[in-house]
Amino acid sequence: MTGPDTDTAGSAEDAEDALFVLTAVLLTPAQFPSVLGDDYPQACAALGLEPYAEGYGLVLGQDGTGARWTVVIDDVSLVAVAIASWDCGMEYDLSPDERTVVAGLPGWPLPLAVAAPGIPEPHDPVPGNGPDGAYEPSLLSPPDTDTWGPAQRRLGADEIALQWAAWREQIDDEETFAGAGGTPPHSGVRRVIEELHGYVDAPPPPGRVRSTFASGEARTLRADGPGWSVVARTDDIAFVLLDDEPGEVLPVGRGPELPGLLAALDKIAVRPA
Repeated sequence: MTGPDTDTAGSAEDAEDALFVLTAVLLTPAQFPSVLGDDYPQACAALGLEPYAEGYGLVLGQDGTGARWTVVIDDVSLVAVAIASWDCGMEYDLSPDERTVVAGLPGWPLPLAVAAPGIPEPHDPVPGNGPDGAYEPSLLSPPDTDTWGPAQRRLGADEIALQWAAWREQIDDEETFAGAGGTPPHSGVRRVIEELHGYVDAPPPPGRVRSTFASGEARTLRADGPGWSVVARTDDIAFVLLDDEPGEVLPVGRGPELPGLLAALDKIAVRPA
C-alpha cells in the first residue's frame, strides 16, 4: 500500500494490484465515524463487521484501475500513528502486514473529495477486478446526508463538538434554555434527559457515550440514542439535536440536574486509549 504523495515503482500488474491509500480512519468503541451509527456495534454492522472489542483501522484507497476499496485491518495502532503523522503534515507510508488484513470491502463508507494521481478517477469496482478477486460483500457507499435524518444529525453533533467555542458564544446569560430549571420543559429534550439517566442505570452499547479531552479539567461528552444526539462539556451546558426537529440545535442549561448527570455519564463513557 502507498500513502498520499508517495511514489510506487514496479510493473503495470503490480500497480494494478496495489492500493493507493487516500486516507484512513479508526473504528473503535471510542473513535468511529458516527455518521455510520449511534454506537460502535451499529457502525461495525454498517460495514458487515463483528464489533471486535479492540477495534479496526479502515484504509480507504484506489486500486490501479481507480476502483474504490476499503481495507479493514486489526492493527489499530498502525492506523493511529499514520493519522497522527498526516495531521502533523508528515509523510507516512501506511503499509499494513497482510496478516493484519481482516477484509477488503468494495467501495467507500465515507465521502472523499480526493483521488490518487496518475490513475483513473474513483469508481465502483467491477467484481473480479479488485485486489481480492470477486467480492461478495455489498458495495459500500456513504450514508445519505443530503436530507435531515440520523446521519446528518450525528454529523451536526460532531461539528458542534469540534467547534464548541463558536457554538457556546452564541448562548448568552439571557438565553432561554430548553428544559432548564424554571422554564417549561421541552418534550423532546425531556425524553433525551430521561434516556441519558437510563444509560447511567444500565450502560448502553459501547460508543453510545464517548468522552474526549476538553480545555482545563473538563471533558467533552458525545452521546447518541434513537432519534437524538447530545454534545456537552462536563463543566458547562449541553446541546441536543433531534431527528424530529430538522436543523434545530437545542441548548440545555446546567440547572440543578445537568451537572450530576454529565458527571455520571463521564464515568461510564468510553475514552480514546
